[in-house]
Amino acid sequence: MTALLIAIAAGGGYAVWHYYFAASGKPAVLTVPVYRGNIEETVVATGALEPKEIVSVGAQVSGRIETLFVELGQHVRAGDMIAQIDARTRTNDLLTAEASLANVKAQLVARQASLIQAEQGFKRQQQMIAGQATSAAEFESAKASLEAARADVRALEAQIKAAEVAKATAEVNLGYTRVQAPINGVVVAIVTKQGQTVNAVQSAPTVVIIANLDVMTVKAEVSEADVIKVKEGMPVYFTVLGDPETRFHAMLQQIEPAPEEIVNLVSSSTATASSTSTAIYYNALFDIENEQGRLRALMTAEVSIVLAEAKDTLLIPATALGPRDKDGRYPVQVLQDNDIVAVKSVAVGINNKVQAEILEGLEEGDKVVVSSATAAAMTGRSGSFRPTRMFR
Repeated sequence: MTALLIAIAAGGGYAVWHYYFAASGKPAVLTVPVYRGNIEETVVATGALEPKEIVSVGAQVSGRIETLFVELGQHVRAGDMIAQIDARTRTNDLLTAEASLANVKAQLVARQASLIQAEQGFKRQQQMIAGQATSAAEFESAKASLEAARADVRALEAQIKAAEVAKATAEVNLGYTRVQAPINGVVVAIVTKQGQTVNAVQSAPTVVIIANLDVMTVKAEVSEADVIKVKEGMPVYFTVLGDPETRFHAMLQQIEPAPEEIVNLVSSSTATASSTSTAIYYNALFDIENEQGRLRALMTAEVSIVLAEAKDTLLIPATALGPRDKDGRYPVQVLQDNDIVAVKSVAVGINNKVQAEILEGLEEGDKVVVSSATAAAMTGRSGSFRPTRMFR
């Protein structure tokens, strides 16, 4: 805003400068007083707002969506019902698994009774073989029957475990017919409508997309020419197209180490072609609270990353600076009270190419020359900056 006012003042004062100074014989120059204000040097980037948490809620079983319980824009909490998929097939699978489990358990009861009978028969054969009242063949047969009965029981116990797993799987699959919200948030998209059939054989089809809009993440694209200047922890602010006057302030949290195009790199030749034919941008990320809900997903953000700033400091237009000398100082033309244009050497702090911060060499109110019709006469030749007086 300050720079704009300076430009307006410069343009508006041109006529006065032309008719007054040229007619009076005084130095034909346009000046601006040294003033106090705020200055900042920024890296400007364009970004987009994304929800910090966003989840595609999918169906893990196939079937027709019988009921869709949510609408676009509806707020939901974790565990709320999103959709009900036709559960008849999964219910039948569960009933079948329960029947199989009951059948195996019944078989186990019968085998356990046979085991008791085999144990008793073996005990009698042991007593009889001791008194030589039975043959060795009958003793061995009783022993084999006992081992077989024990093996049958162990096999059925294993089958029961498998049947229990099958039942649990059927219960889980039946539960999958109830699609529930995994997070608190807002339904930002409905992908599958009520009555549609979803096929979850190869992948989980998306039913709705839920996003938590309480915290937004801004992903700003910083050019490769500027990315070396920015660091994590720098202050940052942005505006949105719908409200360019309001600044949202935050701190830079992360700079991604590689551009998104890196996923497309297949060979070094591809990398070389990409680097020479397209612009490279790196994502700079930061979060912003969105308690009032003014920010929406995928809004465009005009981002400014603050590299340096100073408040209530002496400022002049950057165009008033001459070429930098070997000591790092700049010459500035100043209109003295006696209407003589002299040159002062100044130390400059922040220079954002519009304004320059003066650290040393000028005082508030000094009139610095920003345009001169007699520049050629004062410099001696075009492109040369030859002051007649130098002050430090």
